[in-house]
Amino acid sequence: MGELERWPAPGTRIHRALAQAGVASRRRAEEMVAGGRVRVNGETAVIGQPVGPGDTITVDDRPVRPEPVRVLVLNKPRGVVTTVSDPQGRPTVLDDLPDDVRLFPVGRLDIDTTGVLLLTNDGELTNRLLHPRGKVAKAYEALVEGRVSAETLRVLRSGVDLDDGITHPARVDPMDRQHPGGTWLRLEITEGRNRIVKRMCAAVGHPVMRLHRARFAGLGTQGLKPGQWRVLTADELRRVRRAAGLDGAKEAA
Repeated sequence: MGELERWPAPGTRIHRALAQAGVASRRRAEEMVAGGRVRVNGETAVIGQPVGPGDTITVDDRPVRPEPVRVLVLNKPRGVVTTVSDPQGRPTVLDDLPDDVRLFPVGRLDIDTTGVLLLTNDGELTNRLLHPRGKVAKAYEALVEGRVSAETLRVLRSGVDLDDGITHPARVDPMDRQHPGGTWLRLEITEGRNRIVKRMCAAVGHPVMRLHRARFAGLGTQGLKPGQWRVLTADELRRVRRAAGLDGAKEAA
């Protein structure tokens, strides 16, 4: 990210600068630029325009300034929606979080799904963690209906034919947890398709009864009760950025 007082670094492309400031993801920032909503030093910005620390950037005539970068991990409880606000008035994952910076959930978990959820104002980190090219690992613990056969495990591991394409190979193993009428599975995937674990299991005849995301980008919920959150340590943040391809590799502009 660079030091905030030097934001943006010389030669940073405008859409990336907006993402670094927490305005939006890079894709959304490009749409803002294309729509004529972004100005640099009073002039309408263009896609790919380089900016630097001496430039004044505005969106809809409002100055853009970098917020302190923050990344939190939440142990999402059941009954909470993964949105910034909810028109139905249901509790959201932001309700009990600090509001001194604008935080956004990194991806979504269903209202009845629990476990690891990252929240941040770093638009570029969010984009990298969610982009299919990144293949960021996610581990789930799923209680599914019925007894899962060895053949079904093979199908889950090799690829399940869904309406939007065959799933990528996944690691799927039975867990040493007993449940009458059900089977606990641990699944590790790198895809981010909507509700993919539930759809995979339903497609092979074993609908999910309970779903918990145990790890995401190398982070778990150790020490966090449902509903509790904490700021990532410096080491954890380095690991998450590395998983997103932002450290130790050339960053795409």
